[in-house]
Amino acid sequence: MRTIKAKFDALRERAGVWGYRFRSRGVSRLHQRPAWGVTGFFAVIPSWAPTASAFAFLACSAIYGITLGGHARNVSESVSSAAGFAVGEIKMEGLQRVTEFQVLEALELHERPSLLLFDAGEARERLESIAWIRSASIQKFYPGTLRVMIKEQEPYALWQRGNITSVITRKGEVITDEVDGRYANLLRVVNHGAEKRAGEIMSELDEFPGIRARVRAAKLRSERRWDLAMENGITVRLPEFDVASALAELKLLDERGGLLSRDIVAVDLRLPDRVVVRLSDDAALRRQTTIEQRANSSFSGRDT
Repeated sequence: MRTIKAKFDALRERAGVWGYRFRSRGVSRLHQRPAWGVTGFFAVIPSWAPTASAFAFLACSAIYGITLGGHARNVSESVSSAAGFAVGEIKMEGLQRVTEFQVLEALELHERPSLLLFDAGEARERLESIAWIRSASIQKFYPGTLRVMIKEQEPYALWQRGNITSVITRKGEVITDEVDGRYANLLRVVNHGAEKRAGEIMSELDEFPGIRARVRAAKLRSERRWDLAMENGITVRLPEFDVASALAELKLLDERGGLLSRDIVAVDLRLPDRVVVRLSDDAALRRQTTIEQRANSSFSGRDT
């Protein structure tokens, strides 16, 4: 018994000399931690790290697939809409000639639009590209209201060149080529260049509302002067300068003698010292007949 113990003590001393750690035979290998689990970098990694890394990898793969497939915006809108930021109400103000359908088409709202991700700046640019819209503003009221305010163009005149007629602004900008009965009261300006000078003739005619009401169109001649086409077919030729004086004289002649109600074709006001009137063919024939009858009656009298 002593011999066995002496050998065991000798073995323990030898292990201490050579730097070995004596391991008791009573400790099971199942309860011993491996060396890489308790030393170095792996000693500071928490036990939940592998599981979290796996979930992160799956999430990144899903995001990459959604982005690569072009569905990132749809997914984001669906998530934010489900969170309570869905567009539930759209308020529109200032619509007269622009339809609600045109506004909704320009807003480009998807099936489940999100107010949080809605780009108001881009939508405003799309709205202002519509011909009838002069300016637009969009406001977002969370959680789900969109307010659209529209300022429309004001139709000023009709511009005709050839077979094309357009509604134009005061600056001569074309609004639309779709002309219907709503614009029948607008002055029609004719020929190229007339759209830029429509305000010029309109300002002159506004001083004489009685004449303006009877003007059907104003034709620009050689980009210098205007001819007025009256509703009864008479053409009034205006001078290049001092149009106001010519219109004042036309008004006076019409009030005194009903000039614009007579059977005439044209009134020429281009000369400063006279008014030239051109009769219609029937009126010219009647006038010639009257002159001849008067001439014949003067020679048919008896001498005394």
